[in-house]
Amino acid sequence: MTRILDVTLPLSPEVPTLAGDPRFCIERLAGTGRSYRISRMTLGTHTGTHVDAPLHFVADGAGVDELPLEILTGKSRVAPAPRSGPISRADLEALDLRDDLRLLIRTRTAGVPAEADEPAYLSDDAATYLVQAGLKLVGIDTLSVDAPDSRDFPAHHILLRAGVVIVEGLELSDVEPGEYDLSCLPLRIQGGDGAPARVVLRTR
Repeated sequence: MTRILDVTLPLSPEVPTLAGDPRFCIERLAGTGRSYRISRMTLGTHTGTHVDAPLHFVADGAGVDELPLEILTGKSRVAPAPRSGPISRADLEALDLRDDLRLLIRTRTAGVPAEADEPAYLSDDAATYLVQAGLKLVGIDTLSVDAPDSRDFPAHHILLRAGVVIVEGLELSDVEPGEYDLSCLPLRIQGGDGAPARVVLRTR
């Protein structure tokens, strides 16, 4: 039986963000004694599960509203990787990605504690390999494809300059490795450098 898996982090004040990024906030504006509810929310374009468009780091790059739906939807592969520290080129070469256009990297497993405080991220060589392998979309279940203390963001630059769409902040801990049909739909923000997205996987 086909299953649909929601791999999106719920937006709440507790959703993790990188240092310096705006926190998610929601304010209830109407409620008690009225026939409707309405709220105001504030958040960054890279809050929770989100898509990075090339414009995030490339001055003349495409905005999130210009990303082709053909890349954001279709066959995707979920593959495991080290749970902490840099993911190497060798780690990815072992996956044999020749027939893959979309890769979602799972570094966490439900019920298994992280091995270290440092989350997993892509090394420069790993990001370069993904471009060379012809990947068009790369997702990861951490907040960034780069190390959290990075100041020059090499993986972002390598991927986005090559037109590779980045999806960060996925919730893949309960997802088994394998092939799925991906639907990744970021908010259509005109000229946006990124946008929160609802991401679901459908079993094949």
